[in-house]
Amino acid sequence: MCARYHGKTGLCYIATNGTAAAASVVLSEWELNMARDFVEVTSFTDSNKTYVSGLPDISGRLSGFWDDTSDTLFDASGSADAVRMYLYPSSLVLTKYWCGTANLDFTINTPVGGPVAVSANFRGGGAWSQF
Repeated sequence: MCARYHGKTGLCYIATNGTAAAASVVLSEWELNMARDFVEVTSFTDSNKTYVSGLPDISGRLSGFWDDTSDTLFDASGSADAVRMYLYPSSLVLTKYWCGTANLDFTINTPVGGPVAVSANFRGGGAWSQF
């Protein structure tokens, strides 16, 4: 039988620069994309198109609500170095996560009819691993 988890227990830790310790970030959603490039290597006698995979293109998005006690996303987006990130699908299984370095941007949205929200996009800044 396979385990299933509710997304409400997800976690995200981000460092604010290339040497800082990673800190928890208050978010309501994260997404990690690990797309790969594929290069066609089809030969004349092949029975179908054939591909080899290239490098992964690590990217993703973080979103949540503004926390006036933490500038982590803002500071990380201003770092000259890629920052360490740790993405946990569930705090109930701390042995399963993805981590690596990334470069972030930052957005804050303040609508008149809703909560102040923050978001960030990220791109891989080095190797990523799954544990």
